[in-house]
Amino acid sequence: MQAHARAQALRAALAEHNHRYYVLDEPSISDAQYDAIFNELVELETAHPDLRTLDSPTQRVGGAALCVFASVAHQVPMLSIRTETDTTAAGATAFDERVRNALALPADAPALEYLAELKFDGLAISLRYEKGVLVRAATRGDGQTGEDVTQNVRTIRQIPLKLNALDPQFSDSIIEVRGEIYMRRDDFSALNEAQDLAGEERYVNPRNTAAGAIRQLDSSLTAKRRLSFFTYGLGEVVGWQIPATQAQMLDALSKLGFPVESSRSVCIGANALAAFYNAVAQRRNLLPFEIDGVVYKLNSRALQNELGFVSREPRWAVAHKFPPEEALSIVETIDVQVGRTGAITPVARLRPVFVGGATVTNATLHNEDELARKDVRVGDTVIIRRAGDVIPEVVRSLPEFRPLSETDGTPLHQAWRVPAQCPECGAAVLRAETEAVARCSGGVSCPAQLRGALLHFASRRAMDIEGLGDKIVEQMVANKMVRSPADLYALGVSNIAALDRMAEKSATNLLDAIEKSKDTTLARFIFSLGIRHVGETTAKDLAKHFGDIDALMDAPGDALSQVHDVGPVVAASIVAFFAQPNNKEVVELLRARGVRWFVQVGMQGATAPLTGKTFVLTGTLPSLSRDEAQRLIEAAGGKVTTSVSKKTHFVLAGDEAGSKLTKAAELGVTVIDEAALHALLEGK
Repeated sequence: MQAHARAQALRAALAEHNHRYYVLDEPSISDAQYDAIFNELVELETAHPDLRTLDSPTQRVGGAALCVFASVAHQVPMLSIRTETDTTAAGATAFDERVRNALALPADAPALEYLAELKFDGLAISLRYEKGVLVRAATRGDGQTGEDVTQNVRTIRQIPLKLNALDPQFSDSIIEVRGEIYMRRDDFSALNEAQDLAGEERYVNPRNTAAGAIRQLDSSLTAKRRLSFFTYGLGEVVGWQIPATQAQMLDALSKLGFPVESSRSVCIGANALAAFYNAVAQRRNLLPFEIDGVVYKLNSRALQNELGFVSREPRWAVAHKFPPEEALSIVETIDVQVGRTGAITPVARLRPVFVGGATVTNATLHNEDELARKDVRVGDTVIIRRAGDVIPEVVRSLPEFRPLSETDGTPLHQAWRVPAQCPECGAAVLRAETEAVARCSGGVSCPAQLRGALLHFASRRAMDIEGLGDKIVEQMVANKMVRSPADLYALGVSNIAALDRMAEKSATNLLDAIEKSKDTTLARFIFSLGIRHVGETTAKDLAKHFGDIDALMDAPGDALSQVHDVGPVVAASIVAFFAQPNNKEVVELLRARGVRWFVQVGMQGATAPLTGKTFVLTGTLPSLSRDEAQRLIEAAGGKVTTSVSKKTHFVLAGDEAGSKLTKAAELGVTVIDEAALHALLEGK
């Protein structure tokens, strides 16, 4: 009786959470919490088979189609895959053992071959092509019936509207491609920056934002979201020969025109799977998109068919998730952090908690409005999320656990308010009517803003001064050694060697890095200045349009608005930056102290040696870092992208080059080494 009641409670809870996740896109618990409930129900039904019901969430994929879209019946169900409960590398061994047992393999049988892939954190989608043309796109829904979102999906440029035919028979075929729609980290950040500028509410996470965009009734609104797509499987296929392995299938889909994530790997045996899991976990936060684990699949489709399915899941695949990235903690205090543009950011100091593979003690609260919306106070129990951010985010507070006064029952702590004066310099804190963020008005006279400006100036994508990190910058500002980035180029060995943990050798190395940074590109120089709203891409556009810094400094707003992707807000920010005499003085002082770049006449113009050429970098070069190679290519008019395509002119390859080299060979793209790059730069 007790088991029956528990099963009913678990089914009701999962049904509610499925509805929130799949239908409303408003999940109320983390994936890890959901998995814990689901696994408990699986164990209960396994121990008591009579408790298993047809409506149990273990028998089907949760969710139902929204009634606002036309329903689509999946000819081949869109089923989910099992989640491995062990979030360590040992989970790979457990999966391999289950597969070997299911295949009745003896202990001395050769290791099995798997394909290991990334587990994307997005929205599953099915794309149906008839005669090579996209005719329908549908969400997963409940696995049997989804929603017709064709018009919205058509706005995603990564999804081909027409396939690259492989043979004459293909025109009469049907191919249904399964994959994931997601939002890149940089696109999500840009979207939230736009929300901040508009004074509107920030989006919570990329997954929900992508799902919400796909379910817009007006496809023009979907088009405004920069959504992306990766394919990973097939549904119904008629008249097309499916390759024999999972890896070959993905290669074939890539040739048809679909984006396929390049990190996939054929792994022989459990140890190789575990190594893949650990390697991806190490670089997870460096990926341009969010993942929450990896997926293992038997590579042989014949063996996949032999194993088949159990209930709602294939026996031949598993999702191996990373440790949960959400956890509960308590806010011990709320401090203020001052950014390089003066932005006042409230930061929660937390009771230490282990989440996402690290111990977390701080979490961002974004701004005053966001903090007020979430109603986070000192003493509150909060849910925190760690998803690659430097400072993790407070998802929401749990007011039911808020400490109350014993005398009158009111909260012990009041709502937080932004301070009137900057805690770093005492200058007034102001908030423009059009902005969600309050800012310190002290400028670079504020130590926090100066520290931020120096670190940005020295960063890899800006002037790339190796060795100039937080600790050194903090000492330089505290000792009043530098008052602007230009002062870096007036330092001597004795100045730097006097800092804590610095000696003559390390001081000389830093001075060499500062000296080396003098040779740069105009785009990097513009980016290094830290102009609000001017990111790396906009800096490149400005450099290409104006050709030199003087023309940019003197440009009026209407001239700036002619530059690609420069709107009124960005133009106004650039004009305001150069309208301040001290900013122009810093530019002039930097040039006087030897900072230089190629003047664009003859370089970015038609005579530039690499004009119009697209490069992809892979492997380790003999003497150049990738950033240095990219800087040289861009200074000579070329362009660097991250993936190899038919539009790529050269793949610059070094030692331990990866799958990009294989892709280049498949597409007939020219592969060069560092020596050949130098020859191209010299116009040979």
